[in-house]
Amino acid sequence: MRFSLGFSPCPNDTFIFDALVNKKIDTEGIEFDLFLEDVETLNQWAMQGKLAISKISYGVLPLVLSQYELLDAGGALGKGVGPLLIARKPMVPTAIDDCRIAIPGERTTAHLLFSLAFPKARQKEFMVFSGIEDAVLSGAVDCGVIIHENRFTYQQKGLVKILDLGEFWEQETGAPIPLGGIVLKKGLDPTFSKKINDLIRKSLEYAFSHYPELPEFVRSHAQEMDQRVMRQHIDLYVNDYSLSLGEDGKKAVETLLQTYTRIHTGAISL
Repeated sequence: MRFSLGFSPCPNDTFIFDALVNKKIDTEGIEFDLFLEDVETLNQWAMQGKLAISKISYGVLPLVLSQYELLDAGGALGKGVGPLLIARKPMVPTAIDDCRIAIPGERTTAHLLFSLAFPKARQKEFMVFSGIEDAVLSGAVDCGVIIHENRFTYQQKGLVKILDLGEFWEQETGAPIPLGGIVLKKGLDPTFSKKINDLIRKSLEYAFSHYPELPEFVRSHAQEMDQRVMRQHIDLYVNDYSLSLGEDGKKAVETLLQTYTRIHTGAISL
């Protein structure tokens, strides 16, 4: 059996999937056609139903539930892991509504969390996450929402934090932040769904058993090549929720879907 699989080149994803795609574990006869793309591209592809298995932002989950099911393993949830709103100089949050804001993709969880915190902000520019720091530094935008490695590098570039959007979410909901999950095309044999989920979990268990060693697969695809930053990234985004959502994780996803409903329209359920 051969299936398309997409995830981002960020250290948390390559760390989770390294053993699976590079056959460091037994894949039980399953082969994968690998697509490494930024998460907003993966979100758009999921809306088109392009891949069989894909990492997505939880912000796009409500729009793809008719085509995909959410897997239990491989995702990114937690506390203290949310996106940050940054700028060149300090400003009060009440000024944000009139600012030009760079967002890492329209259908990302980062956009959903920003919209929850700043529902009246309208001057949004959607771009690939890796270009947001430079857009803020150049003055192309007033503020930016940063994710991934940029959480660890923005201060080195003289940028300042305006608001931790993850902390805002946690204060509002009391739930961990659902950032990204793994989805599988519906209509496949239920035993296959369980097998893929088990393989992802085993791949991560293999990675954990060799940590803090960083596989070549992780190092070669990281945007930030400093290994200390790669480990910070993994430590922040890969945890027990990545092995299994558990009850707390499932409740957090349901809370996010309910939040989406409040921001948009229509009844959505997981």
